[in-house]
Amino acid sequence: MSIFTSKKSAMEQEIYEQPDILNGILEIEGVDKISVPSDVTKIVLVASGSSYHCARFSAELVGEVAGVEARAIYSSEFLLKKVIPHDRGTLYVFITQSGETTDTVHALKRVNEGFEDEHGKYYLETLCVTNNPESTIWKETKYHVNCLAGKEKSIAATKSFTAQMLCVLIVSLKIAGNKGYSTDKYIESLKDLPEVVAKTLKLRAKVHQLAGLIAKQKVVVILAEGISYAIAKEGALKIKETSYMNINAAIIGEFMHGHLAVLNRKSSVIFLSVDGISPNAVDNLDKIKKEYNPSIYIIGKHNNKYISNFNINIDCKNEILQMFSNAVICQMLALEIATKLHRNIDKPKGLKKVVK
Repeated sequence: MSIFTSKKSAMEQEIYEQPDILNGILEIEGVDKISVPSDVTKIVLVASGSSYHCARFSAELVGEVAGVEARAIYSSEFLLKKVIPHDRGTLYVFITQSGETTDTVHALKRVNEGFEDEHGKYYLETLCVTNNPESTIWKETKYHVNCLAGKEKSIAATKSFTAQMLCVLIVSLKIAGNKGYSTDKYIESLKDLPEVVAKTLKLRAKVHQLAGLIAKQKVVVILAEGISYAIAKEGALKIKETSYMNINAAIIGEFMHGHLAVLNRKSSVIFLSVDGISPNAVDNLDKIKKEYNPSIYIIGKHNNKYISNFNINIDCKNEILQMFSNAVICQMLALEIATKLHRNIDKPKGLKKVVK
């Protein structure tokens, strides 16, 4: 639980397992070890909950490193669509911790029914990222990546989330390499990932301080831009499901279009930064501060373009490593806020989880 108590929750234990899990994935499911289709022209990622945030992260990432069009779709929304993406050359990626998430399994079954065009019936390639090689998802997809996270007892996904992040990163780098893109700098930097996460965990005392400030607020908003938005959504979900706080995530540019009215109540803003704070983000944060005067906290790289009330960061070699560090900081923040508010951290009221 808190750093000032001796009894540890399952969530805390699982947060601290992450360096070893990530190291295991790199050894067993490395870029040179996994198999992916060789002729991918488009990627559709289907998932729910935290796995969807991983899918959203991956959709942004694969465009960046592999130059492949990609989109993430909630499993439940996918099932409602009359027409789903079905261009030849599309790779479907299904992400689920348990491998048994009902709507994700149903989405896979729908894709496996195949499609028809003027040339006849055809089937699309499917790949799963899951923590359970005995699951339905694993058995009914052609390609597989094992998260190797072990059984996750806490309702709030932590170790399975970063494991999924690394797995989809490996898939993205493999596809990029198949297309002739240079991925050496990313692959080389992955050797540092377990140590980056281990160093991030040592920021616990600072996270505890920030949690004390956040827990007092009526409204909290996590803002981000670009690929960081997926981590902002995950961070908001972690705090929401463990602390029951009114907290949401938004892309900072979109937040300025009416959403910022929520700051009329006692509030705080957290900004997630990967490459530093862009000029547009600085301008928008300045407007928010001037008009609403919330406390503004920065998680991630701070390039001194903006004066914040609090900054937590581990300097990383590249944006990929920074994303993992920021995600772990958000996990610890959720843990500390829930502890301060005396919540049942591992079994939040009204929530259930399929655990494998």
